[in-house]
Amino acid sequence: MPNWLRIAATSPSAELSGLLAEGLLACGGSAIEEQGDTLVTYILSVDDPDAALDRIRDVLQAVLGTDAIELSADEVPEQDWLAVWRAGLEPRRIGARLIVSPTWSEVNAGPDDLVIRIDPQMAFGTGEHASTRGVLRLMQQLDMHGARLLDVGSGSAILSIAGALLGAQHVVAVESDVEAMQNATENVDRSGIAQRITLLCALVDDAFIDAYGGGAFDGVVANVLSSVLLPLLPVFHRALAAGGWAILSGILVEEADTMRAAAEAAGFAIDAEDVEEQWWSVTLLRI
Repeated sequence: MPNWLRIAATSPSAELSGLLAEGLLACGGSAIEEQGDTLVTYILSVDDPDAALDRIRDVLQAVLGTDAIELSADEVPEQDWLAVWRAGLEPRRIGARLIVSPTWSEVNAGPDDLVIRIDPQMAFGTGEHASTRGVLRLMQQLDMHGARLLDVGSGSAILSIAGALLGAQHVVAVESDVEAMQNATENVDRSGIAQRITLLCALVDDAFIDAYGGGAFDGVVANVLSSVLLPLLPVFHRALAAGGWAILSGILVEEADTMRAAAEAAGFAIDAEDVEEQWWSVTLLRI
């Protein structure tokens, strides 16, 4: 049986982790596992592991636009890496009521618990990223009943499903990555509340808000990079009705002061904050 190469890569910054994961998958990685700041994947072993590592390094440098990448490889015996990867994902309680679980796991849920089943499609795990958990905790602090929500950069649709389970009347989930839409559709279809979630492959900008009308939403959730969030703050303000709120994440702790100042300049007040690892999440109120 063939051996495999275990590839471990550490990005020079947390903001580049997503691109790093995409680059590893493009190099033939079978799955991506987060181990702290390091991403690990496995590829079929080759005759010249050193040459393979050089090739992977070249691809990652091109994808990330930097050579500041820590990269290592070691040969490991053949295994069912999908089974190994899945075994490392278990149901995770996030906040008082939400449980995020892979589709293949059994869940011991209480009468007040809300279960979100997400198939991560061999990318990042279900609710395994601190920025996602920050948004989910902050969402549970708000009254969602009857709300109209906008989920920006919805990815797997985990936040959209959470919003609907927490009582939102309707969620518009917007994602610009065409490939992510299939996974999101599958996750929404199995949620049992698909009739309250609209999935759109689009960009949220002024034209998008014009189509819906200013003040069309009671809440916005967005777990994307701060560099994406900053120019969207005025757009979010236009999208929200009076008294509306926005929960934002994907923001590094050292970027929090910049985001606070920009949010206040855009007409928001800080309502609540959540910090886990190096990630800062925030609830903003439209004023």
